[in-house]
Amino acid sequence: MAAPLMEARTGTGERAHAPAPALYPPPAAPRAAGTGQVHGHHGEIVQGVFYSSDGTLEHGLVTLPCTLFRATARFRPLRSAPLTVQPGGRPRARLAARLTLDALGYTRWGGALSLEGNVPLRWGCGSSTTDVLSTIRAVADAFGVVLEPAWIARLAVAAETASDSLMYGPERAVLFAQRRGGVLLDLGGPLPPVRVLGVNTEGGGVETLSLPPIPYSAWEVEAFQPILGLLRRAVDRQDPALLGRAATASALINQRHRPKHHLPQLLAVMRDTDALGVQVAHSGTVAGLLYEPGRPAADRMERARTALGRLGLDSWQFSTHHLAQPEPVS
Repeated sequence: MAAPLMEARTGTGERAHAPAPALYPPPAAPRAAGTGQVHGHHGEIVQGVFYSSDGTLEHGLVTLPCTLFRATARFRPLRSAPLTVQPGGRPRARLAARLTLDALGYTRWGGALSLEGNVPLRWGCGSSTTDVLSTIRAVADAFGVVLEPAWIARLAVAAETASDSLMYGPERAVLFAQRRGGVLLDLGGPLPPVRVLGVNTEGGGVETLSLPPIPYSAWEVEAFQPILGLLRRAVDRQDPALLGRAATASALINQRHRPKHHLPQLLAVMRDTDALGVQVAHSGTVAGLLYEPGRPAADRMERARTALGRLGLDSWQFSTHHLAQPEPVS
C-alpha cells in the first residue's frame, strides 16, 4: 500500500506533499554527517504519454543516464537548528532536505547541507533532480537509513514538481511518470549499451521545470504506443539499433512542440555517419547521436565530430556500457 501523504511547509510558505513519516526507529545518535551522490543524465530516450495500468493516459519518460555529470551532497544534522544550504539559491534542495527529515520522523531537526557537482544548468541533464536526489540520500545517510527508490521518487517530486528516474540507477530502465513519481513500466533490465556523441543545441539553455506538459495530439498519443513497444524489444534483446530507432521517433515528435536548433542537421549527420539514431532532452537543449559500442564506430564518430564542429557545435562523448568509467573527450 502506498504511504499516505503529509504536508510540509516550504521556505516561502507554500505547501508540498511528501510521504508520511517512515517507520524507522531513530538511532541513538545521528552520524556526524551523511553523504549522497547521484549521476546526471543526457535527456531522454523516449518521452511522451502512455497508458497506465488502469487505462488512463499519463506523461512518462525513459532517461538516458550519463556519468559525465555528477552531484554530491553532504548533510550535517543538528537538533533544533535551522536548515541551511550552501551554495545559496537551491530552494528545491532545501525543501528536499526538510521533507526527508520530516518523512523520517526528525521534524525538530535541521542542519547544514552543502552541494557540489558539474551538472550543467538548464540543459535538461538533471541539474535540479541531481541536487534533490543527492540531498535526500545525504539526509537519510546521516541517520543510517537507506531509502527505497520508490520513496525517493515521491520525495523528489514533492520537492521539485517533476523528476527524472535517476533514483532507480542505470541498471534498471523504467518508464517513469515524472509528475507523479511512480513507475509506469519496468522495462526489465538496463538500456542497451550505446556510445553517445553529445552536443548542446542552444547556448543559454531553458528553465526546464517551468515548461508545462506538452498537449500531444490524438495521433501522437497513438504513435507513442509502437515506440514503447520498440523500446521494450530493444531492452529485451539488448539491441542498440532498436534503441536508436525508438529515440529518433520520440525526438521527431518532440520537434513539433519544442524544436531543437540544428536537429535537421543532426539527422543529416546521423545518416551520413551511419549512427543508430538521435536522442534529445525533451525539456532541455542537449542532443546526442547514438552509436554501437566498441571500436568499429570510432571512425564514424570522429567524422560526426568534424561535421558538428563545422556547424559550430562543440561535442563530447560517453558510453553507457561502462557507466562507472565514462569516456570524456580529450
